[in-house]
Amino acid sequence: MKIRCGFDIAFECPQPTPMILMLSVHPSRLDDLLSPQHFSFTPHVLPRDYYDSFGNICTRVLAPPGRLEIKADFLIHDSGEPDVIAPDAAQHRVEDLPDDVLVYLLASRYCDTEHLLDIAWREFGHLKGWPLVQAIVDFAHARIRFSYQHASATRTAFGGYNEQIGVCRDFAHLAITLCRCMNVPARYCTGYLGDIGVPIDPAPMDFSAWFEVYLGGRWYTFDARHNKPRIGRIVMARGRDATDVALSTAFGPNVLAKFEVVTNEVLEDAA
Repeated sequence: MKIRCGFDIAFECPQPTPMILMLSVHPSRLDDLLSPQHFSFTPHVLPRDYYDSFGNICTRVLAPPGRLEIKADFLIHDSGEPDVIAPDAAQHRVEDLPDDVLVYLLASRYCDTEHLLDIAWREFGHLKGWPLVQAIVDFAHARIRFSYQHASATRTAFGGYNEQIGVCRDFAHLAITLCRCMNVPARYCTGYLGDIGVPIDPAPMDFSAWFEVYLGGRWYTFDARHNKPRIGRIVMARGRDATDVALSTAFGPNVLAKFEVVTNEVLEDAA
């Protein structure tokens, strides 16, 4: 299938402000682009891209005083297949894991494993592999109530467990942390996820957060907020948690003045 993706985001800055933007699709999806992924900046600035330590594409800009608007609109090919389900995917012994996977067993800014270790082993100590991860996803899905009004930039996984409310990043952080407590490598993902193959959500479109676990020698996608296989995920960035994949990082005062995201399936007759 073809999916149209894009955004229209604006910041207000009182002074020249360096920014890092993580708004490109992930390098693993670049070959799927059907039209250029071109960012337009108003007023014009000189962006420069680099790859971070996780392999994500980051864009550096110096935002001028006043309003900076950033837009993108592109088409991308997707298989149209839902997330893979592999009930027999086995859990690795820690000593058998690849070196580059070990970092996804460790605590991180929002994944405070030390606070959830005992809870994880009490709830899931009898499980292994895919059934273990699915039980964790079921738990996080039931534990947290979704609410845009209760988004918090400082809420950790343990905070989400206790407060039982949050947005997609809170579902992901809780599930990731419980997986790590159970010695299953888990990493955070952010990207586009439209209402494809599911009822349309009347709420404004947003970027989405989900996570991946390492089982049976490969990474598998899980989504604790929706808790069902979805079609049309377009990953933008992966990391230990939301810290590593922030859509924007500003080194100075700023206000988010506009935020619109588009993710729609493009039907052939419409195209």
